[in-house]
Amino acid sequence: MTDTPGREPAGHEPVPEERLPATRPPAEVAPVERFTSSPSIRAVELTPERAAQVVRQSSNARWVGFLATVVVILFVALYWFYELGAPLGLTEPRLQAEITAQQITKVERGYNVYEANCARCHGEQGEGGIGPVLNRQDKLFAHLNENYLRNVLTVGGRYVCGDPKSQMPAWADTANPPGPLNYRQIDELIAFLLATSDQTFLVRDEHLLDPMVDPITGEGLTFTGWRDPIYEPAPGATPYPDCWKQEFSSGASASPGASGAPAPSTDPTAQVVTITAVAVAFDPTAVTAPADAPFTLSFDNQDAGIPHDVQIKDASGAVVFKTDVFPGAAKRDYSAPALAAGSYPFVCSVHPNMTGTLTAE
Repeated sequence: MTDTPGREPAGHEPVPEERLPATRPPAEVAPVERFTSSPSIRAVELTPERAAQVVRQSSNARWVGFLATVVVILFVALYWFYELGAPLGLTEPRLQAEITAQQITKVERGYNVYEANCARCHGEQGEGGIGPVLNRQDKLFAHLNENYLRNVLTVGGRYVCGDPKSQMPAWADTANPPGPLNYRQIDELIAFLLATSDQTFLVRDEHLLDPMVDPITGEGLTFTGWRDPIYEPAPGATPYPDCWKQEFSSGASASPGASGAPAPSTDPTAQVVTITAVAVAFDPTAVTAPADAPFTLSFDNQDAGIPHDVQIKDASGAVVFKTDVFPGAAKRDYSAPALAAGSYPFVCSVHPNMTGTLTAE
């Protein structure tokens, strides 16, 4: 104990002073309506009708979700096959189908470019004339490839035979001097020249590109390519000459009697059968020769600068005799072998539209 006020007796720890909590002003009680819903909403239990309705709604929602998932999966699968094609090649991929459609369009436009610029010299069907043949399979097989054609159209005939005075001009507008065809027309012309014979194309109006219709039959006009996609040259076949001027010669020489060329006629007593080529047609188209006896075939090519020949075939289509190919105007006589009695068609290999019939009797 100590008489000093405010001090604790020795040996005792100080006792902390106790303080009462601070008084807070009384809060106003919120109205009951602010926190309380209506009695119908506060009801915990569902009626049997409401419970059944909730079950039905939940089931419908699951079905809607399932059907939506199936639709999305089917859409993705169908679009996948649309873009890349169905398995086993059942459908064509969209990109490839578009490339094919564009290629067909290029060929059909190239047909109009050829008719307007090339047919006069090379023939309506590429049979040749003032210019060389374009529709021969051995020539189309490897010689007339895309790069070669593009170079010829860009540079002109001097690229083919090195002749600066070639009649074949440069057609591309990038040449010097420029030609009349732009790059797109060059591509379309090449596509037409290399089109295959297993496809049929529509002849379209040059300006509107609408399909052309035959005014007599009412049917759409069509054409096919020249190149046989399954053609292969015979083993050991002579490669096609690079220079088109060699096309008009048979074998190693253009002169009759050269290697591979038919021999000229030497029998003055043999009957003479004359066939004339004029205006890219045979005249006459029907001739008569002695049966079972050799005869002299006199071939008169009156088309100046245009090469022709005569190929006589039997009923099976095999060639039994042919002349050499030479440009007019010129006339040559050949010793033809004896033919059995019958009819023999003859044709110009350069211009297949030139045909006629030889009758041996």
